[in-house]
Amino acid sequence: MPAAQNHNPAREVPIRHAGFQASGLGIALFSSAVFGLSGSFAKSLLETGWTPGAAVTARLTAAALILALPAAWALKGRWNQLKDNWLTIVLFGLIGVAACQLFYFNAVARLSVGVALLLEYLAPVIIVLWLWAASRRRPRVLTAGGTLLSLAGLVLVLDLTGAVKVDLVGVLWGMAAAVCLAIYFFITAKENDTLPPIVLASGGLMVGAAVMWLAAATGLLPMAFSAADTSLGPWTVPWWVSLAGLVVLATVLAYVSGVMAARALGSKVASFVSLTEVLFAVVWAWLLLGELPGAIQLLGGILIVGGVVLVRLDELRSPATTDPPGGKRGTHMSASPLDHANDVEPVP
Repeated sequence: MPAAQNHNPAREVPIRHAGFQASGLGIALFSSAVFGLSGSFAKSLLETGWTPGAAVTARLTAAALILALPAAWALKGRWNQLKDNWLTIVLFGLIGVAACQLFYFNAVARLSVGVALLLEYLAPVIIVLWLWAASRRRPRVLTAGGTLLSLAGLVLVLDLTGAVKVDLVGVLWGMAAAVCLAIYFFITAKENDTLPPIVLASGGLMVGAAVMWLAAATGLLPMAFSAADTSLGPWTVPWWVSLAGLVVLATVLAYVSGVMAARALGSKVASFVSLTEVLFAVVWAWLLLGELPGAIQLLGGILIVGGVVLVRLDELRSPATTDPPGGKRGTHMSASPLDHANDVEPVP
């Protein structure tokens, strides 16, 4: 008869926690992979005559309808949470969903998917530069180094001296998306545990869809749809296949898995892992659209992502103590303002 093994429940806790973290990492990578599909699906529609506004509106409307029931279930009758957090939901829908995605899709219409997304991912750098200018406090070494690295990467991505000129209007749209992303991070920097993330995502999609339909009804937003077939890699598929991929994969599954990853890893680590979306977006655009940034742009993309990684690493560290404005010269700016607490990010 085999000897009885000692059972120690305390030893199971770290093992279970490690397994939970590992599963969360896998879910976070899946979320980045499906989020990275949005540019490719959108561009396949734009190339057949859809306007960016039409693609965003269709995406937000359909996704909001699909997530409405799960969001209602998550509330469990606590409707007062909507009343208490209405401003957060409206701002997320207006800036983090509608404006951010519209600007990104406008950039995709004029630039490669990879370049457009890289421009949007400069948002952490914009935050650092703004805080530096507003507080007149130096960033910490890691944050400053990451900012400079990303700015150097931006120069290479724009490839100002290259034979192929980058569309200036597309660049401006991409930077506008980055500004929206930065504004959203400032808005949600305060801890908020009273609203389930799936409710925030669903409510934001509803607000974003309503804003887009209102803008279209008033003539401010051009709306054009097309029933022509779309091209995805070697396949020619009906338009609704691309739209379904944009809605189901790149929105519903992406948001839900993103929320699950943030709950498993924490919003800081999950947002760090979400940087892999750039890599996935470039790969998907290559496979589905046959487009790939030039070698110099790819190098610039590596620098941008590397710089944002350094900023994120500094964010993951415990915040440094800072003096009030007007303090002694040499005070370092903390990375804590980048610590967005919500589990839902306005990624494209």
